Amino acid sequence: MSLSWLHVSIIFFFIQGMILFAVIPFLLSHLLAPKVQAKDLRIPYECGMIPYGSAWGRFGINYYFYALLFLAFDVDVLYLFPVATYYVESPGYVSFIKLLIFIVILFASVIYFWKKGVFSWPKKIKV
Repeated sequence: MSLSWLHVSIIFFFIQGMILFAVIPFLLSHLLAPKVQAKDLRIPYECGMIPYGSAWGRFGINYYFYALLFLAFDVDVLYLFPVATYYVESPGYVSFIKLLIFIVILFASVIYFWKKGVFSWPKKIKV
């Protein structure tokens, strides 16, 4: 495939669009935004109330670990819905066996994490 002037103009148009829609609004907001440096603008917003304590509180790693586990299993279950609707129309038991293998691996990972003690919450979280 040869590169013609039409291709070059289309590429130039896309680059121009990226500049127009990404860089120019950023520059305009930087130039036109008010430059007020009030003390109240730097605190986190807590439902209209003055916050108590620091907004940069540290959490234990267990919170993030549970969130990652939830996302991993949530995405796996999310993929089950389109797969299950497709496998209804497929002939034979091969599709059912593939889906069953996926579910068995998913449950095996839950049992593995359970045996490793991942789901047991510690008494005191060290920060």
